[in-house]
Parts: sequence; structure tokens; C-alpha cells
Amino acid sequence: MLLKLQNLQTRYGHSQALFGVDMEVGNSQVVSLLGRNGMGKTTTVNSIMGVVPGFAGSIRFLGHEIRGWQPYRIARLGIGLVPEGRQLFPNLTVRENLLASEYDPGSGNPWGLERVLDMFPELSERLSIMGNLLSGGEQQMLAIGRALMINPRLLILDEATEGLAPLIRQKIWRCLHRLKQEGQSILVIDKNLNDLLNIADRHHIIEKGRIVWSGDSHSLAGNRNELEQYLGI
Repeated sequence: MLLKLQNLQTRYGHSQALFGVDMEVGNSQVVSLLGRNGMGKTTTVNSIMGVVPGFAGSIRFLGHEIRGWQPYRIARLGIGLVPEGRQLFPNLTVRENLLASEYDPGSGNPWGLERVLDMFPELSERLSIMGNLLSGGEQQMLAIGRALMINPRLLILDEATEGLAPLIRQKIWRCLHRLKQEGQSILVIDKNLNDLLNIADRHHIIEKGRIVWSGDSHSLAGNRNELEQYLGI
């Protein structure tokens, strides 16, 4: 497995948020993490990235136990994050936002400025524009491009299509399909179940800090009880 969580437990102060999360992402796999708001999806991502350190359990990536590592070390090891809310550098230009995270660990087909602009040609004419002056869709493309610039072995997207116009959402999903075809491993959190069913190899549903269901797209689509109980669908 590329990424493996075992019995991961995380808390904010004295309040525990994750209660033994188990989850895996394999090489070239797309895996989704589903659940209602406040159930632990973003906390799981923040635990993986070291933003909110887990206090028990294991987070293994590329054979390394990374629980307790600083976020910059985790990113350099090969995890690119597209965070909820994008979190761009507002006073840097599009070009500067992209180049700020550029890192090539010696991969055979590295992501650089030219390749990101090929993926998102809309950004080509906006390179000198400050990040906070972009439209919401352009900001999301920039956030994904910035994550790709570290040449990640694993790309994590936390609600990357939330609040976007339908045409922009479709473009983001097309980009994710392209990345999957190129062998990019992806962990994705999103509410668009139909799109997730079309792209993800496996799904995990989290409820109150615990993984309560795991399976492939065929199994998920056929389990109306789980969809209604845990996702309200």
C-alpha cells in the first residue's frame, strides 16, 4: 500500500475526533472518503498531513511511519494537498503560487509550470494576476496545479468541487480522470457521489470518527441502506 492508516486516533485538546480509522490507498488507486459534515473527513486529511497530529495509531506512507512528522516533511515525501477552501497565497501571482511549491524528487515525468498550464490552460493568461483576484474556478485550478507542482506520489483533494459552477466541476472531474489514467494515486473527499462512483476504485464512509463501511463502486451503488443511513442520500 502507498498509504495505510491503522487505528488512527486524533483529538482536538480533550475532544477526540477520530476513533481508530483504518484506510488504505494503493499505487495508482483513486479512493474516496465519504460522510456527512463534521464526521471526521477533514480531520483525517489533516492528520495524514501532520496539521493535526494523531495521538495513537499508525500512518504509513511509502513505508515510512509519518505520524508525528512536520507537514513540510510529509509534503516533501510526496503528498500533495488541495485543501478545503483552497488556501492560496493571496498576495502572490498565479506564477508565484505555482513556483512556490515546485519540487522535483527525480520523478520520470515531472510536473512543472508548462505541464500544469497544459492541464489548466485557463491559467496561462492569468500568470501575472494575484491569486485573490481569480474566479472561484480559477482558484481551484490553481490549488490543484500547486499541489501537482510538488510531484506527489499521492494527491489529496478535500472538497475540490464544492461551490463551483457545473461546467467548472465537470472540468475538474475530467482532470481527475486524466490524472487517474496517468497512474496518479488520489484520495478524494467530495459530495458528488455519481462522479465518485465513476472514478474511484474504493470508497470509505466515515461516521463520528469511525470507518463504518468500505467497498468498491458497484457495492456502494447497490447499498441504498448505507447511502441513506450514513450519507442522507
